[in-house]
Amino acid sequence: MRYVYLMSMLFLLSCEQKQEQKVSATWVPYDQSAWIAENQDHPSKQMQYKHIQSLYQDKNQLWSVITPQLADFSAAQYEELKPLIFDRSIRELQNTIKEEKLTYKLLTQWYLYRIMQLENDSSTALNNIISINPEAVKTAELRDADNSEDFHMIYGMPILLKDNVNTEGMPTTAGAAAFLNNTTNDAFIVDRIQEKGGIILGKTNLSEWANFLCDGCPNGYSATGGQTLNPYGPRKFDTGGSSSGSGSTIAANYAVAAVGTETSGSILSPSSAQSLVGLKPTVGLLSRSGIVPISSTLDTPGPMTKNVDDNAILLSAMLGKDSKDEATQRLDTAPEDFLKGSFPDSLQGVRLGAIKSFMEDSLYEIAVKDLEALGAEVIIIEPEQKQLNGFLTLLNADMKKDMSSYLSDFANAELPYENMNDLLVYNRLDSNKRIPYGQARFIGVVNESITSDSLEALVFQLKTEGTAYFAEPMEQNELDGILSINNWSAGYAAVAHYPCLTVPMGYEEGQKPKGLTFVAPRFHENQLLHWAHAYEKATKRREAPKAYQ
Repeated sequence: MRYVYLMSMLFLLSCEQKQEQKVSATWVPYDQSAWIAENQDHPSKQMQYKHIQSLYQDKNQLWSVITPQLADFSAAQYEELKPLIFDRSIRELQNTIKEEKLTYKLLTQWYLYRIMQLENDSSTALNNIISINPEAVKTAELRDADNSEDFHMIYGMPILLKDNVNTEGMPTTAGAAAFLNNTTNDAFIVDRIQEKGGIILGKTNLSEWANFLCDGCPNGYSATGGQTLNPYGPRKFDTGGSSSGSGSTIAANYAVAAVGTETSGSILSPSSAQSLVGLKPTVGLLSRSGIVPISSTLDTPGPMTKNVDDNAILLSAMLGKDSKDEATQRLDTAPEDFLKGSFPDSLQGVRLGAIKSFMEDSLYEIAVKDLEALGAEVIIIEPEQKQLNGFLTLLNADMKKDMSSYLSDFANAELPYENMNDLLVYNRLDSNKRIPYGQARFIGVVNESITSDSLEALVFQLKTEGTAYFAEPMEQNELDGILSINNWSAGYAAVAHYPCLTVPMGYEEGQKPKGLTFVAPRFHENQLLHWAHAYEKATKRREAPKAYQ
């Protein structure tokens, strides 16, 4: 029987401890003016904030969903369980549960308690959560009671979703006031996670409309969620975007793993900025149906985790051909299960290209030496720069048609919008609150007038150029993959549909995270996971943010 019990001392608490089991909190908005003024001197214009707290969210509504789920959980249990849960991998957690030292219910409650504890304090709040699943603990209890022995490693694991992924029971806002009432069915990938036993814990903040609303605005800001902050340096370091909240929550240990989405850099950027492993898969490996879109040409969801093995586990949980997403139908065979074999620790025989100009970065140079010590042969390359002319036109044209399709097929039918112009008009009705940084990107989308034939030609042109950027040096040097930094090569990878995986490679001055990013040809995710696993195991560069340990 799967139901297990925690060590007896946790359930034989003293009467005094039992009295403190009523967990509650009250959020009181604070004066943010000093912090906003302080950030006006930040060297990055993107971090010169207008708002930190949400203009719409009342955190007490979040606590009203969490508190009933912690009725039989205490502060003492949180501290007792912390060594078993904090920064632990999925396999470690599953083993601890198998050893009857933990349950899925207690695991879920521990994360909920941590979220409320840290997010209810203005000095630690990261504004990275938009909503919480009211059924999370009830679902965990069902996982504990299941008798089945045949289960996926994601079974019972609390997972957070970027709030542009449709999820039943919680609105899917995309961070926007216009979508506050966008209640929907589950997206295809959410169904896959839950079919395998994963627990949806809640929804994360993001750069509103996946960073395609305003021009030059802060990463991680949304009207719904407020300003997401980076736990490695709140208000000091950028969160990256647009999967900012997915990155911030996992870095701060608010869940086991999170789902992000990427058009061009939106998983790689926040993962590398917050010392995580982030995978941008080949477009078509994972379904996009039920996800608020930017570009059907480039969009993909992907896993964001604290280690490579967890990344493979979450990736495998989301796989599957989707009849509503023709990109997944173009696969010749069903996607691989990335858990069938263990990844080798050696990189013997692997040939990787290091970009010459990036060698000026000291962390990158050290990473190259680390890879060579693992047996890889690293060749210095100078890829020919490609202009990618028309990239913005592609995004504008795709969003114009793809948002209409989402509104028609996947959004709540009672929303009063049919197209991008309707959303633009809605924002203008209260611009100070709904779009404090403007909506320059939205205006560009509405004004886009490229023909369908010209768009098709543009997609072909960009894919050819992006592919050539990687393929030419790879063919000339017989390379298996290319090494990049953070999201520095994300635009080329986006239009080429090449998968990328970033893994922590260290910290710059002030403990600012930086990621080593592996790039490979289409549908070579297994190779990326192998290389990153070997590098991660040998270097162990990731450290949890000091203020959130």
